[in-house]
Amino acid sequence: MQTSTRNHLLLERSRTAVWHPCTQMKQHETLPIVPIARASGCWLTDFDGRRYLDAVSSWWVNLFGHANPRINAALVDQLSQLEHVILAGFTHEPVIRLSERLSALTEGKLGHCFYGSDGASATEIALKMSYHYWRNSGQPQKTQFVSLQNSYHGETLGALSVTDVALFKDTYAPLLRVSAQVPTPDARLAKDGESALDCAKRAAHALDVHLAAHHATTAALIVEPLVQGATGMAMYDPEYLRLARASCDRYGVHLIADEIMTGFGRTGTFFAHEQAGIRPDFLCLSKGITGGYLPLSAVMTTDDVYSAFYDDAVARGFLHSHSYTGNALACRAALATLDIFEQDGVIAANRTKRQRFSEWLKPLERHPLVRDFRNTGMIWAFEVASEDAAVARRIYMAGLDRELLLRPIGNTVYFMPPYVITDEEMALLADRTVTILDQL
Repeated sequence: MQTSTRNHLLLERSRTAVWHPCTQMKQHETLPIVPIARASGCWLTDFDGRRYLDAVSSWWVNLFGHANPRINAALVDQLSQLEHVILAGFTHEPVIRLSERLSALTEGKLGHCFYGSDGASATEIALKMSYHYWRNSGQPQKTQFVSLQNSYHGETLGALSVTDVALFKDTYAPLLRVSAQVPTPDARLAKDGESALDCAKRAAHALDVHLAAHHATTAALIVEPLVQGATGMAMYDPEYLRLARASCDRYGVHLIADEIMTGFGRTGTFFAHEQAGIRPDFLCLSKGITGGYLPLSAVMTTDDVYSAFYDDAVARGFLHSHSYTGNALACRAALATLDIFEQDGVIAANRTKRQRFSEWLKPLERHPLVRDFRNTGMIWAFEVASEDAAVARRIYMAGLDRELLLRPIGNTVYFMPPYVITDEEMALLADRTVTILDQL
C-alpha cells in the first residue's frame, strides 16, 4: 500500500507515540498503520484521499455511518447546554431520558440503569452487582461465575476471569479469579447428524448438570446471546438461551446477557435475547449504544436486584463509580441513535437488507476456500480454508489494497457493516472479497 509523505509521517508518529490496542507493535515495522483524516457513511478516508469501506463498523460500534448528520446535530445542541456533570448526587435530562427509553425497550422488566464507560466496565459492574446482591440477600457463599467455552467479555481483570480466549487470558492467569466454563452451543461443533438445535440442547444439558452440582456457590452465568464474537463469530440456536434461563431459575443463579456486541439490532432483533423470549437478570450494553460516537456502557437490571441494595446502610449500596458515568454528551448521542431506530424503522428495514445482502454474498458462499458460511442478522462470517498462519494478516492487507477494512479473527472473515450500507457497497464488498480469496 503506497503512502504519501504526510501519511507516512503520521504513520511513524503513531507507531512511536501511540501504543495501539490488541497489537504486537513490532509488526508495525512492516505492517502500515492507516492514518484516517475523515469519514462519512461507510467510508473512511486517509490523508491521500484513499477510501476504505468500513466492513467491521470500526470494531462493531458504528451503526448509522460516520459523520451521521442527525447524531452530529444532537451533539452540537448538547454542547451548548451541558457537556458533563458528576452523577453522584446530581443528574441531568439526557441520562434520565436514556434510562427511561432503555427500560421501555425491555417493557419495564429491566427498569434500572447503571452506567459505565465501555464494555469491559459493564461486565465488571454486572459481576460485582450479582455477587453483592447475593451477599446482601444472606448468601455470601455465592461468589463463583460460569461462562461459555470460547467466550469473550472484556480484558479488565474481572471481565477476563470469565473470558475463555487463551490469547487474551493465559498471560494474566495468575492475576485472575478462577471461573467455570461450560460447553458452548456453537453450531459449528454439531456432531454428525446433529442440527444447531440439537447442539444447543446438548450444551444446555451440560450447563444444567453443572448448576445442579455448583449452584450453592454460583452467583451468575454470563453469556453472549446468539453470537460469540471474539472467538470467531460463533452462532447458535436461541433454544440455548431458553434452556439456560430455565436452569438459572431452577437453581437460583443470575443470568447476565452480555449484549455489548449483539445489542442494538445487530442480530435481527433490538436485543438478541428477545429471540429466545426471555429476560436476563442483568443486561450489559455498549458499542453501538451511541452509534459509534462516544464511550458509554450501561448495565440494566430488575426491581428485585435494585431492592436488595436499597437500605440505610451505605455498605449495602452499590459503591462503584466512573468519573464520566452517564456523560451528558454520550447519553445525547445514544438518544439520537434510538431516535433513528424509531423514526426509520431500522429493525424491519435491516431484515429486508439482510435478505438482499445474502443474495449478493452467494458467490462468496460458494467459493472453494470458504467453509461454514453463516449469518445472523447483520453479521456474516465464514472460515477460510488455509494452513497459512498469516492468513488473517494477508487478507487484511489485501483488503486495504482494495479499499476494504476487513479484520479477520484467525481464519474467520466476517462482515459487520454499518446499517446504512447500500446494495452497491455490499456488492463491492462481496466482489472484492472474492477477488482476495482467488489470489490467496
